[in-house]
Amino acid sequence: MNPLDTLLMAFQAIARNLMRSFLTMLGVIIGVASVIAMVHLAQSATRSVTEQISSIGSNLLFVVPGTIQRGPGGVRTAAEPFEMADVEAMRREIPGISVAPGVALNATVVFGNANENIKVEGTTNEYFSVRNHPVASGREFEPEELASGAAVCILGQTVVDEMYLHREPLGSTLRVGRTACRVIGILETKGLSMGQDPDRIILMPIKAVQRRLAGSLDVTAIYLSALQDGTSARVRSDTESLLRQRRRIGADMDDDFRVRDTQDIIDTLEQTTNTMTLLLGGIAAVSLLVGGIGIMNIMLVSVTERTREIGIRLAIGARSRDVLTQFLVESMVLATLGGVIGVLAGVAITWVMTYQFNMPFVISPGVMILGFAFSMTIGVVFGYVPARKAAHLNPIDALRHE
Repeated sequence: MNPLDTLLMAFQAIARNLMRSFLTMLGVIIGVASVIAMVHLAQSATRSVTEQISSIGSNLLFVVPGTIQRGPGGVRTAAEPFEMADVEAMRREIPGISVAPGVALNATVVFGNANENIKVEGTTNEYFSVRNHPVASGREFEPEELASGAAVCILGQTVVDEMYLHREPLGSTLRVGRTACRVIGILETKGLSMGQDPDRIILMPIKAVQRRLAGSLDVTAIYLSALQDGTSARVRSDTESLLRQRRRIGADMDDDFRVRDTQDIIDTLEQTTNTMTLLLGGIAAVSLLVGGIGIMNIMLVSVTERTREIGIRLAIGARSRDVLTQFLVESMVLATLGGVIGVLAGVAITWVMTYQFNMPFVISPGVMILGFAFSMTIGVVFGYVPARKAAHLNPIDALRHE
């Protein structure tokens, strides 16, 4: 039989009972759409979080003081903070890095009638590149301002929105704690990241914060950025070795500081989401198996209903192979149509959900091809039993069937 005739007969058989055909495809549609939507949403969520982490800084490492365990009772006490000498030692002895010190605290900030409690961080100009948070308008700190600890500040966009109400902040003076601070710049807007608002911050020269707000020369955090991709692990190792040496930590003693690498966070996230993607995809794939069983059941019913038709075809010379092919093609057409609709539905669901939750719209052609191929496989596997039953009918018994 001509393949085109076989395909045409398959469509005619499906069109004779459109509602039943649609309900037969529904299981495949739901299965394919579920697989594609689940996998793509997991990939979109991964991309969203990865972008948020990357926006914190490129190849960024955070170094903060930790705790020390003392005595047999395991009492833990706060470790000594860092010093500017530690930062200078890193600049001298660790190649391929950019490093910025940080002294962060919350302070009451007043401008006009606005009064807010805002994070204030003292740092240097390296902060803008290390933390990937450049100045959008105005300027960075002058060397003289850094050296003298001048009362100048650079505002995050959220601070501007909350306190200035469309007024021009550059050149204005606001009070940070008890210090009158002149605004010299506005940071580029970053938006929410990991549930926090990095734009709700005020930056000042580190000496200004140490002397005017903190009342000490301590450094509470050090930010390092590996200038070349793939070298953050080496930078981390060098940093740990240098700090253990400078803080006189013995070989049998634990570190009294912590080094956190954003790349480690990204790698852990990807491993977790890959596992979740496989799990969710496997659960959704069960719907495809259910859809396949539905196809097999309906095709078995169709064989019973068309027994006399099959008997006539066999009696006038049709081969068992022709009957097998006809019913197998019908099953594959049902599964293929269900797969196409399922792919479109899965992509639509992904778009709606990513738009709703403000995530990047990630589409993987490989996932769509795999889902579609799986649906076709379902059609062949679950359509074979009904097709084989039809092909092996006895023509005489089939003609007697009422």
